[in-house]
Parts: sequence; C-alpha cells; structure tokens
Amino acid sequence: MRPLFRLHPALASLVLTAVLAATNAGYDYHRDELYFRMLEPAWGHVDQPPLTPLIGKAAIALFGDTVWAMRVPAVLCMVAVLWLAVLTVRELGGGKAAQALCAWGLAFAGVALAFGHLLSTATVDLVVWAAVLLFAIRALTRDARWWLAVGAVTGVGLYNKHLVVLLLLSVAVALLAVGPRRALASKWLWAGVALALVVGSPNLIYQAVNGWPQLEMASAINETDGAENRILLLPFQFVLLGTFLVPVWIAGIVALLRRPQWRPVRALAVAYPILLVVTLATGGQFYYPMGLLIALYAAGCVPVAAWAASRGRRVLLVAAVGLNTAVSAVVALPLIPAESVGETPVPAMNSSVPDQIGWQAYTDQVQAVYDGLPAGTEAIVITANYGEAGALDRFGEDLPPVYSGHNQLHEYGPPTEAADTVITVGLPLARVSRYFDSCEAVAVLDNGIGVENEEQGRTVGVCQGPNGTWEELWPAFQHYS
Repeated sequence: MRPLFRLHPALASLVLTAVLAATNAGYDYHRDELYFRMLEPAWGHVDQPPLTPLIGKAAIALFGDTVWAMRVPAVLCMVAVLWLAVLTVRELGGGKAAQALCAWGLAFAGVALAFGHLLSTATVDLVVWAAVLLFAIRALTRDARWWLAVGAVTGVGLYNKHLVVLLLLSVAVALLAVGPRRALASKWLWAGVALALVVGSPNLIYQAVNGWPQLEMASAINETDGAENRILLLPFQFVLLGTFLVPVWIAGIVALLRRPQWRPVRALAVAYPILLVVTLATGGQFYYPMGLLIALYAAGCVPVAAWAASRGRRVLLVAAVGLNTAVSAVVALPLIPAESVGETPVPAMNSSVPDQIGWQAYTDQVQAVYDGLPAGTEAIVITANYGEAGALDRFGEDLPPVYSGHNQLHEYGPPTEAADTVITVGLPLARVSRYFDSCEAVAVLDNGIGVENEEQGRTVGVCQGPNGTWEELWPAFQHYS
C-alpha cells in the first residue's frame, strides 16, 4: 500500500476550513437549520432520524445561538470527507500526485462548498457514506473483518438518514452481478449487518412503534417533488462535484471496470447506475448518490494523476481544478451580496441560496401584524412550513407561540384552547377559512431584495373564532413534504 502523504490533505483542510469559517455567516440560516433548532431531542422524528438536529443543538450550546455556530459541524464534516476520500485513493494504490488531486479537487468542489456552508442531513451523510465505502474497499481487498466497521458506521448512520441502506443494497446487487460473490457469504459481512441493526435499533424501534412515518414521508416527497426530482437527477450528476471534475470520476468508473488489480472492488462502479435507477424509481433527490460519486472521484484520481505525468497535462489538470474551484465558489458560497444575488442565475443554480434569504424581514412583517391586533388578544401563529416557524421562533422574540402542521412540528400541537385569534403565515386562506368564523388577508411577505423563494409573495392572514376545539381542528393542519 502506498504511504499517506499528509501535506496536501492537511493544507487543503486548513484552506477549506478558513474559507468556510470566513463565509459561513453570509446570508442567513437555511430553512432546515431553523427547523433543527426547534426539534426536541428524541430517538427519531416523523421525517428524519435525530442525529443532525442533535449536532446542531450541540454546536449552539458550545459556540452560541448564531448561524456561524450552527455551521461549525458542517465544516468539520467536509474536512472528514476530504480525509476519507484521500484514504480511499491510498487504498486503491494512489501515490502523492493522486492524493494531492483528490484533496485539492474535492476541497473546493461544488459539493464540499455547498454542504460545508450549511448544516444538513446530507452534510453528515457524506461522512457516513465516505467511511462505509472506504471500509468496504478494505473488506474486499484486505480483511473481511472490516465489514464490522462498515456495520458500525451504518448503525450510526441510521440515526442520520436511512439512505445508507440503499447504498449497501446497491453494492450488494453489484457484488452479485460482477463479484466477488463470495463476499456476500462472509460471516464477517453478516456480522456487520447484525451490528448495524443493534447500533441503529433505537431509531428503528421508534419508526416501527410509530408506524414507519419516514415511509409516509418518502411517499409524500415522491408525490409532490418526484417528477421534478426525476428530471433533475441525471443532469445534476454532472454538476455535483463540478463540471470540470466530471472526467475524473468517469475515469474512476472506467478504471474500476478495466483494471485487473481493482477487480475485487469493481462492484462500486456497477453500484452507481444501480443507485441511480433506485433513486429515479423512488423520486429521490438528485444529490442522493453524491457519497458514491465522491468514491468514484477518488478512484479516478489514480489514473488521472498517472495521465498527468507530463508538464503540459499537469498544467491542464491544475487549470481544470482552478476553474472548478472558481465556479463552485460563486455558486455555493455567499460571495454575491444578498441585495444583488436575485439579479443573478445563482438562486436557480443553487436552491439553498434563496432558502437563506429574507427571514428577518419576514419576521418583522409578521410582528407588525401582531402589533396591530387589539390589546389583550389571545393569539397564536400558524405557519405553512417549518422554515417560517423556525424563523419566527428564532427572530420573533415578542411574538405569541408559533405552531405549524409541517412534518414533526405537528406533533408539538395542538395549540392552547384559549387561542381565539390566529395569525396565518403562508397558509392559503381559501383552505383554512372553513375552520374559522372569519379570515382576512392583511399582509404579503416580501424580502425586499427581489429573491424568489418559497415565502416571497405569500399571504399573512388573521383568522378569528375557531369553529371547534383545537384538539378537533389540529389534524387538518398536518402535512408532510
């Protein structure tokens, strides 16, 4: 096995950390981060396992209740992914040049900057997938006992997302198709499966006891976003790491299929299209295969570094990494002022950007509606989604209690029966007016800088006189997405 050349990944980690730390307070919270702040500690939630929200709360406890603090774990996750990818390169026989290409190319690829800039379940999942794939390679090429490490990481990963199961099933089908099939009969592999189930059992038990709500959640996503996700899946595979790095991971697929010495791990190349088909069939998000794509990129660094042995080719490769870095930084990081970003194509290219815009302005507008109510009014706020609820919870210090029927937040209701006036945020009044004596639109949300997002232009209403108890009405507000 080649030695680990630590200089390049160490320097790339330091530069990546510095860049993310300097920019992470740009714009505002992402809607998912605002949601994580509101979630109560539990073994599971209806829409996701508990790990990422707990990590976010731990960061707040350690560093303060700020957007920058919330994103410290995201930076650490991306550094971990970078090192795991470099270790994968070494595992496949890559030397100094291949490890350097992996470190610097991945550090400033689109995925590292986008998911290192904000805390999301996908951010943490990248670490899980990168570790699972590294240990699986070791199990297939060195010692089958590494399947125990795969199982342990998978068990922990089940507390973040259950998508790691799709990765392992894809690899299993690929092993069955192209071998080595004997790996599937290994006692260590099945011991790893058992270990994953034991480690992840509390969350799995939560899901079973509560009727597998994440399956209902997946069905809701497929129904509402499935068609769009299917359209975006294949094109976005070519931009996840950045367009200029596409030849590297394609070279990884080709090398895994053709190199005799990589025959024990060629199933990884076959697992990728299998995972794409599963994602396409289920209407999953286009970034779901991203962790496997990073492993393919790591594999590609080995033949590409060998190809770039001449000075001219090295210059071409360095230029490609540099261009990829520049494009990824503009798209993924808050380098364009919020006041101007709406005039650029960036919000359309990176959907997380508009989800970080306007929360304070929206809160101020809801606060103005509340301030206009008669003194002594027993009011509450009900929002259409968890982003709005999270923003009002974070910034609306003088607002009445905030509720939402969206995902896990529905479980935190119903509101108090004393509430006879409801400020609705983003809810269609035509739909909710049937539950009240009267409903009136009183304001329209506007971030003031022309950035189109889910809140922009939505109605703020005031509804009075609920026509039943909140215990009776609250189920009607529940929705998954």
